[in-house]
Amino acid sequence: MGSNKPSAPADDEVFDLNLNAVKVESKGARPFRFLWGPDNKRFEMQHSELLNQIPLLEAAVRGGEAEATLVTFQEALGEQWKEFRKIPLPEAHSTALMEAYAKHCGVDLGE
Repeated sequence: MGSNKPSAPADDEVFDLNLNAVKVESKGARPFRFLWGPDNKRFEMQHSELLNQIPLLEAAVRGGEAEATLVTFQEALGEQWKEFRKIPLPEAHSTALMEAYAKHCGVDLGE
C-alpha cells in the first residue's frame, strides 16, 4: 500500500514566508544618543528596529518587563554596556532613559 503522506519539501521551498526576503526599513533608524554620568559621557543606543529580538523575547519570558528593559539597554548599547553599567542608574533616570528611547524609536511603552 502506498503512503498518502506528502513528500517533505526541499530546504529552499518556502510555503508561508521567506524571512530572508523581508526588507528592513531603516531610513529613520538613527541611533539614540544621550549624555550620562559625572563626566557627561556620550552613549549611543542602536535603534530598536535593528536590535536582535531573540534576547529581548527570552528576557521578557524569563523575567518580565524589568529583565526585558535591562536586556534592551544591554543590546542597544552594545560594546558600551560595560561602561554604562559602571555608573549607578537611579529609577528616575532609568525611566526617563527608557521613555526617551521609546519615543525616539516610535514605540509605545504600553505595547
